[in-house]
Amino acid sequence: MNKKELSLYFENVSIFLIGAFLFLLPVLFLSSTTDAFVLPKEIVLSISTGLLIIIFGVRTLMDGKLRLKNSPFDLPVFLFTLVAFLSAYFSRNQLDALTAFVPLFFLSIMYFCIVNLVRREKQLLFLMSSLIAGAVVSSLVTILSFLKVYPLPFAYSHVQYFTTFGSLLDQALYLALTLPIAGYFLYAFRAKTVSKNSSASSFVLDKKEDKMSSSIIAFGLSFIIIAVSLGLTVYMLVTTQKPLILPFETGLQTGLNSLSQDSTNVLKSFLLGSGFGTYITDFTRFKAASYNLNTSLWSFTFFRSSSFLLELLATTGLLGFGTFLFLIFKIVKEKTFFMPLVVAVIGAIILPFSFTLFSLFFIMLAIFAVIRMHNDPQRFNEIEFYIVALKKGLFAIRPEGASINQNPTEKRYSKMLPIAFMLLLIVIVGVPLFFTTQFLISDLTFQKSLVAASQNNGLETYNLQVKAIQTYPYRDIYHRSFSQTNLALANSLANTARTKNASPSAQQQQQIVQLIQQSISSGRTAVSIAPLTTFNWNNLSSIYRGLIGFGQNADQFTVLTAQQAIALDPNNPQQYIELGGIYFQLGAYDEAIRQFQIAINLKQDYANAYYNLGHTYEAKKDLKNALAAYQVVLNLIGKDEAGKKKIQSEIDALSKKIGKESTSTASQSASTTPGSTDANQQPLTVNDKPSTALPTSNPPVKIPGPSETPTPTKTPTPTPSQ
Repeated sequence: MNKKELSLYFENVSIFLIGAFLFLLPVLFLSSTTDAFVLPKEIVLSISTGLLIIIFGVRTLMDGKLRLKNSPFDLPVFLFTLVAFLSAYFSRNQLDALTAFVPLFFLSIMYFCIVNLVRREKQLLFLMSSLIAGAVVSSLVTILSFLKVYPLPFAYSHVQYFTTFGSLLDQALYLALTLPIAGYFLYAFRAKTVSKNSSASSFVLDKKEDKMSSSIIAFGLSFIIIAVSLGLTVYMLVTTQKPLILPFETGLQTGLNSLSQDSTNVLKSFLLGSGFGTYITDFTRFKAASYNLNTSLWSFTFFRSSSFLLELLATTGLLGFGTFLFLIFKIVKEKTFFMPLVVAVIGAIILPFSFTLFSLFFIMLAIFAVIRMHNDPQRFNEIEFYIVALKKGLFAIRPEGASINQNPTEKRYSKMLPIAFMLLLIVIVGVPLFFTTQFLISDLTFQKSLVAASQNNGLETYNLQVKAIQTYPYRDIYHRSFSQTNLALANSLANTARTKNASPSAQQQQQIVQLIQQSISSGRTAVSIAPLTTFNWNNLSSIYRGLIGFGQNADQFTVLTAQQAIALDPNNPQQYIELGGIYFQLGAYDEAIRQFQIAINLKQDYANAYYNLGHTYEAKKDLKNALAAYQVVLNLIGKDEAGKKKIQSEIDALSKKIGKESTSTASQSASTTPGSTDANQQPLTVNDKPSTALPTSNPPVKIPGPSETPTPTKTPTPTPSQ
């Protein structure tokens, strides 16, 4: 096999790899990972991109020349990727942001691979056919599942609304983008039209007459299957499976607040946002108190904004927002209509985008770039890089067909350019690919630990989580889970001795202390990895709360970490319920009352806040106020019959203590409180003790305190909802 044949072979392998990725993008999912639907797609992207880069580098070495194609969107894609990286690198939750950035990085590489590798119409037709084939397979799964014919062997897929995307909204958008492609090729083959120079929608390949009919049938069936699946998906979205999307006004407020109210680094937040892929921290920190008025969504925490564009505003700042608008401007500037990409741009402006949809956006962008390059070869030609004398600028480029004027020394050094380029590719792509591999291995191990935990196998859970952390120690959820595993094992050892009416042995006591130390250490590590993630502070607070009476200063550490969680989620009434419950447990009733009242101010129809307030008044022996609070609960409980029965029994019991006259007064007070229309009221529970608690130790065991302290967000004092 000569050099030319080998180069052609590598080219065909590269096109096949891209086609395989396009086919697997909507189809692939794995239950062996913590995220069954997104992570497998990201891994396939990383592997395929890594292989493409290796092949591209080998071909460059074989040719002895560094040649790249010029495409219409090179600059905006590069700038957007660069800004996203800077945003992630300078983020307070740096590791989370960099982890989220890696798939975007590989998507950018995939874009450049497609525009540099696709040279012939047949290759582009293969890629678009692969894209349609993946959509068809996913559509068939949806259609069969809707008909209650379940083609997959997994039990969790045996539901009518199952989708390989993990989200019906994502599937609807994906199919809406691929349907026009199938429809166009059906029309093109049917009409037997070939036009390569007019517009993007005329880029097709002439077919021999004997292949025409089979192509019409294939694309016709694909169009019908995708259309039927899209119709069923939309039907389920508007009837039984309505998607949870953050209201646009909330997304806009959160995005603007994240630019202006972050007191940690105003200029950085204004220009680069909180960090690519970290919208959940923006949502908890900067959502307005008015969000609690939304009776169906107020208790949910969103990790995506109302639209992809608003998410970029919050997470990548004005620079990320601006570079994406620059990309859209470049698309519009081409003055050529490519319907799938136009739909994708509109979707990014008005709807949230998952990784799958963002991948499809980049694929559509690359396809459109190849079409424009084919239709205007004089404008978008191949460029060869070569080395010239330092006084001339060191590097120079030569358009395809142009002559080069180099001296022998420059020619000799130019031959080294492909080698340097290959080494650069290995570093740039190899480093994130290495960490991606570590991430995948650790994720598979961690998922096994979750399965072991569901089977109450504490030792296996512990060992697997240790292995996952050792493989990839940069993920806060690993440390968060490991901290709870250690605390549960310590509690189990203590309870085992308690049930035998004996004190733990010296060895058991040592094991308990060691497990507690590991629990705190892991909780603190989670905080240090992602200091702006309120879940990590809540987790650390729950650990210290479980050690009250056992660990020295555990009560102070519990309050401190709960206050830090509130600083990062200041308009969430549930945070104040948690802190109020801690004060209730400590007997600080006045402070508990204050926290429950703040929760009520944030959400005036929050039945559980009144319920905890009533119990605190009752514990304080303020029975009249307790009864008044219970009466409000009864008015707010809605259609929860079990809750009504529960609160009515407590009202009756309390009424006997204070007499009928007080009861009527309380009832009259309650009648002035409007009834609740909240469809998402939570069960009535008294937050008076932790879920896991160690027995009292005398003297208390010395335990470490929290090590990371976030700068509180500048937020106004909560006021009553209107």
